[in-house]
Formats: sequence, structure tokens, C-alpha cells
Amino acid sequence: MTSMTATHNRISAHDLAGQLAAKGVSVIDVREPMEYASGHISGSLNVPLSRITQADLPSGPLVLVCQSGNRSAKALSELLRQGHPHPVVDLVGGMPAWQQAGFSVRKLKGAPLPLMRQVQIAAGSLVLLGVILSQSVAPGWIWLSGFVGAGLTFAGVSGFCGMARLLAVMPWNKVTI
Repeated sequence: MTSMTATHNRISAHDLAGQLAAKGVSVIDVREPMEYASGHISGSLNVPLSRITQADLPSGPLVLVCQSGNRSAKALSELLRQGHPHPVVDLVGGMPAWQQAGFSVRKLKGAPLPLMRQVQIAAGSLVLLGVILSQSVAPGWIWLSGFVGAGLTFAGVSGFCGMARLLAVMPWNKVTI
């Protein structure tokens, strides 16, 4: 893997594309199966971050990929800490960088909507329902809209979204790869 920076263990989307064309690396996508199903680099393997240290990884150089780069950086740290025997790097900018560079993604048939879109649909529907019910049934229904707004504010500040966690375990989001 000549085109990665050894000090930072990172690789750009263009360099990764070259390495893939030369069949010089294996790509490991550390996102959850639902995220992987909605779009991934063709030929990549899905090994969620929670299982990265227990999985049988391919031998040879590895490139770790996630959505933003946070999970792949954590996976990189874990593998390096455990003394992984092969070179391991992280894709700079994650999947958005790959797509912005003009490279295609493969989507699995029947993949659910991305989780954040589901949260937006559910939150927007609950706010709208609260407003409609407060005008047509009883004024107290406006608190439904307030509750959802408070939840979204908390999610933005804390990074924890209870609605996303709830939606993630719904039957329509179960993906087997």
C-alpha cells in the first residue's frame, strides 16, 4: 500500500480506488448491516465495529470504511492495539468521500431507508400529528410536538437519539448479509 501515509494510517478515496483496481487491498466496512445494505463499496466485507476484533479478517492489507470516519478510526485503533499482522488503514472521509470522488456504491436489494431519514419521517409525523390533534381534539396534544422537539434537541446536544435506537430494532430494519 504505497499510497497511504504511514504516520496517520489513512488513505484517500482515489488511492483506494487504485489499490482496489490492482487488487492490492481488502475493504472492511465497519458500519452496521442496515447501513451497509443501503450503500457500500463493491467487494467490501461487512464486519461491524462491535465484532472487528473477533472476526476472521482477510490476510493482507486492509482498508477500514464507515460513514464519517469515526468508527473506522476506532476499529483501526483496536486492530493496531491488538497487533494486527497486516497493514491496516482508514478511508479519509468515509463513504461520503468515496461518493464525492465519483465512485459508485453497491446497494442491496430491499435495503431499508437510511436510519436518519426514518427518524426525520417519524419525528416530522409526530410533530404534525401533535399540532393537528391540538387544534382538532384537545389543546394538550401540543405537548406531543414539544416532547419530540425536546428529544431532537437532546439528540443533537448529546449524540444519543432514542428514536433512532428504537427504529433500528424494528423488524423492517433487520438486514441479513
